[in-house]
Parts: sequence; structure tokens; C-alpha cells
Amino acid sequence: MGFLSQLKAAQQAGIHTSWKQLNSIEQIAELIAISYEKPVLIFKHSIRCGTSAMIKHQLEANWNFSTEELDVYYLDLINYRTVSNKIAEVFGVLHQSPQIIVIKNGEATFNTSHLMINTNAIKKAIG
Repeated sequence: MGFLSQLKAAQQAGIHTSWKQLNSIEQIAELIAISYEKPVLIFKHSIRCGTSAMIKHQLEANWNFSTEELDVYYLDLINYRTVSNKIAEVFGVLHQSPQIIVIKNGEATFNTSHLMINTNAIKKAIG
């Protein structure tokens, strides 16, 4: 089964994380506040990038985190580039795509991009 077939099958099966949409700069203060209670993960995704689509699919297929242990935000980089730029500024993290950033106690404690993104890396980062 090809990649697009697998992606379509996963979508039809209802496989998903608990993505919350990140689409405003004002939400960044909310993420920081939440990060004092539990880790917050931001997934920066380019809807025009095949690698980003593949990584998103792999995350969703292997997702095994509860909402009690981790809040997960999805940022569409194409439509909300100003939000991505503000995240880079606030947390001092170089912009990449795809990218995950883990926020704990108001600070970016982990970030990685491209093929280094996986659920094992997230487990270690929030551990």
C-alpha cells in the first residue's frame, strides 16, 4: 500500500491525536500557563510538504499519549506563519518544518524536526 493510500486509510479509520488548533499569537500565553501543569507540544506542520505530511501521519498512527500527560497543539505554518514566527521569538527556537517543540514550565525544553520527529523522542522529552 502506497503512502497516500495509507494516509487515506488512517484518516478513514479515525486515527488522530488530540490536536488543538494553534492559530493566534494570543494562545501562546495560554500554552505557557498550561506548561506549568503539564508539558505542551507544538507540532508545526506545512500543509504543502510531503515530509511534513508523512511525519504527521506517523505521529497519528503511533500516538499513545493521554490528554492528562500532554497537551498537543497543531500549527498550520502556511496559514499562520506569524504565529510560528512569534513562537520562534518567544521560545528562542529556530523555525523549521515539520517541527515539534516541547514547552515545560514556560520554556522550550526540547525541539526537533523532520525525520527525527517520532513518539519515542516525545516520550523522552516529556519524561
